[in-house]
Amino acid sequence: MTQRIRELCYNKKKKKQRRIYKMKKEHSDFAYNLDTDDGRVGDEFLRQIETVAAYVPYMTVVGNHEAAYNFSHYVNRFTMPNTEHNHFYSFDLGRAHFVIFSTEFYFYTDYGWNQISNQWNWLIDDLTKANANRANVPWILTFGHRPMYCSDFDGDDCTKYESIIRTGLPRTHAYGLEKLFYEYGVDVEIWAHEHTYERMWPVFNRTVYNGTVSPYRNPLAPVHIVSGSAGCRENTDTFVTNPGPWSAKRSTDYGFGILRIHNATHIHFRQVAASKDEVQDDFWIEKHPKHSYKHAHRRRSHKATYLPLSYCHQQDACGAVNPDANFLELD
Repeated sequence: MTQRIRELCYNKKKKKQRRIYKMKKEHSDFAYNLDTDDGRVGDEFLRQIETVAAYVPYMTVVGNHEAAYNFSHYVNRFTMPNTEHNHFYSFDLGRAHFVIFSTEFYFYTDYGWNQISNQWNWLIDDLTKANANRANVPWILTFGHRPMYCSDFDGDDCTKYESIIRTGLPRTHAYGLEKLFYEYGVDVEIWAHEHTYERMWPVFNRTVYNGTVSPYRNPLAPVHIVSGSAGCRENTDTFVTNPGPWSAKRSTDYGFGILRIHNATHIHFRQVAASKDEVQDDFWIEKHPKHSYKHAHRRRSHKATYLPLSYCHQQDACGAVNPDANFLELD
């Protein structure tokens, strides 16, 4: 759900002209739901998006509302590049590499466990290639449905101390995505699922790492954006009153995001409130072409905001934590 509009642009200086790439990114939970009324709701939804999808690439991310019949409506109604199933795929557009993956494999294990390891191996291979091509395509952005972090008052995975998407499967911590994305230098991670909008400070392992001059200038960790309130009959969610220190901006209004890749060093993001027709959030991310999280952490880790392991913004959803540990440990 959400990410209703995504515009990407990059300035090709060598030709002294401006090339504009446009793409619409649909962030799952389509139509509520594609399978409803024997698929008639899905049929009508696709008819309504024809005026957009016929002219602008309409890229999709799978979510929990596509799970019916083993995700068959999602698999058969859309055709994404470089994939036979639409669950995970990637592509380059302008100066950015886009990685789309499924968080639902971690929750719908009745369909088997192999898909988790298959996607994991694919992510490693894809991110390895993307990093080798940084000189040509410097930005890496990921799109998944269920967030790693959020401050919603609903008990979802992202509200828990060790969310499955962030730290991996229960007990084993296998296939946790946060460390993987950090190791490969993912710049921006965009999520949905929560019926709210929330922008995070650069964060890794529940620790805030702001940039060298300003928070989003050479950020020392990935920037997370949750934009899941495009419009839904279930209405928007509510927030807790004491969010974690990684939470920078929050809104419960219906809205959509506009992302622009301006060039090799600058990204611009706006969140627009649909009902009010006003910009609710507006920020830039800037990085040096050779910027690296790891090197920056070694130099500036003492400036991070450390959280005690007992910290949790929603205690009944956090589970057991180690009361004897004082601080998080970073690898």
